[in-house]
Amino acid sequence: MFRLLLCISLDKADYLLWSRKYDKTYGFLAQRERELGFKFRKNKFMTKTDLAAVVDWIFQNEPDKKARTVELVNRNSDEIVERVSGQAFNLPEGSDLYRMNCLSTLEGVTPVIVSTILMFFDPKNYGFFNVRVWKPMLGNAPSNLFTALNYQTFLLALRKAANKHNLDARIIDKALYKKSVDETR
Repeated sequence: MFRLLLCISLDKADYLLWSRKYDKTYGFLAQRERELGFKFRKNKFMTKTDLAAVVDWIFQNEPDKKARTVELVNRNSDEIVERVSGQAFNLPEGSDLYRMNCLSTLEGVTPVIVSTILMFFDPKNYGFFNVRVWKPMLGNAPSNLFTALNYQTFLLALRKAANKHNLDARIIDKALYKKSVDETR
């Protein structure tokens, strides 16, 4: 297990500033995230069309990956996507592993896609699983980063930072992502 480095030295105001910068830079994605999240919370399930929209959000700049992944997720029936997502969304808080495993039963749904679905559904407790946020919190990423176990480790670090500053996990996530992107330019 990775130890929590939390080698980031941002305060609450910094997180809020970088999160707003993220929203400004990625306005369409931020808007789409809010729309889908509202729909997931309202309906307590997602449709196959919603799942395709999640894939589009993740791979919007990677058309080949998007096409392959959409092809895979389209193999799921509407009924299965609604049933499985409804089961995952209606679990009590603290059921992270079960939620992840449940959503991962859908064809084409990887830990990164699971993280996005859960982030849209519950931005207070979930963030987008990516290396740009992993690194400032946990150091260098392992070669097999994108696993359910590593996502749990990621969530632990993300929530620790969020709780420390009384912010949503997604605010921390967006801030660290945007800061990383800007610093590598």
